Amino acid sequence: MFFKKSVLIQSRWLKWLALTVLAFWVSFLALAVDIYWYGCQVSERSADAALVLGAAAWGNRPSPVYKERINEAIRLYKIGRVKKVIFTGGTKDPDFPSEALVAKNFAIQSGIKENVIFVDSASHTTIENLLYARAVMAQAGISTVLLVTDPLHMRRSMRIAEAFGIDASPAATTTSKFRSWPVQIRFLWRETWLNLELLLLGPNTKLEQIKLDFSP
Repeated sequence: MFFKKSVLIQSRWLKWLALTVLAFWVSFLALAVDIYWYGCQVSERSADAALVLGAAAWGNRPSPVYKERINEAIRLYKIGRVKKVIFTGGTKDPDFPSEALVAKNFAIQSGIKENVIFVDSASHTTIENLLYARAVMAQAGISTVLLVTDPLHMRRSMRIAEAFGIDASPAATTTSKFRSWPVQIRFLWRETWLNLELLLLGPNTKLEQIKLDFSP
């Protein structure tokens, strides 16, 4: 009798475990689909500025991924949907300029006036990009932004922006370098886990010392 009851309890636990695992992966898949389709949204909204999230810089040149984000901000400026541009991103190597300064120089060479460009040269993560950009916005009198990043990065970035009280609308790059299916799947896999972490824990705002460097 005891043996039968033990087997029954074990069977029930295994059933609940299987259902829990199934529910998790269904939710994970739903989150991945949401991230993918969110990045496909097209907004025609105008704003005070384009806010470009950092990516790698190779010396004095933006990486291909960052270059396309910069180009999208330049396009938004030239068609009149924004009046200013904010570039974000620091550097891990003091011998090279920050991502933001590389982007600024690229934009100036592309015909954007220097006096409408603002930079955050201190941030190194998406959370820091947006946290420091919020301070740049306050300093420059910018209230609304079009958030520029790659489509699969947009959902998490917008969630962080909303958490920080930034009035942002998505403006995903239309020429993202993440095009092939293998690359997109790897990127989506990573972003789904990061979105899940963000939903469960929220953005890490407990940065004890925030170094802000907005100088050109």
